[in-house]
Amino acid sequence: MSLFNFKKKKEEEKKAPACACSCGCPTGEAEEITNACCPEARGGICCIKVLGAGCKSCHEQYENAKKAVKAMGLSVEVEYITDMQRVMEYGVMSMPALVVNEKVVSQGKVLKAADIEKLLRKLGF
Repeated sequence: MSLFNFKKKKEEEKKAPACACSCGCPTGEAEEITNACCPEARGGICCIKVLGAGCKSCHEQYENAKKAVKAMGLSVEVEYITDMQRVMEYGVMSMPALVVNEKVVSQGKVLKAADIEKLLRKLGF
């Protein structure tokens, strides 16, 4: 029914990924990332962080990130940050969030290990 754009609205809802807490928080993924956070990042990833509140979804994101790093053969340790002051420094309002080389690359949804690998490869790592 195009009179009130119902069809268009439903299509937009399908495209938007659901947040981890199912409350409608904004979610997103980065399209590109620069390697400027530290000298070790010149050739790739120097640091990966999972930001969260310590909930089940955030812990699951942390475990998935560790699996992805191991599967890709990277020698990077995944850090899990639950301190809200540090989380807010990244400007993250939806958790869990994934930070690569000090740039938020995903927030508001739990990514599977394969999805994290795909995201890192898409970003050029």
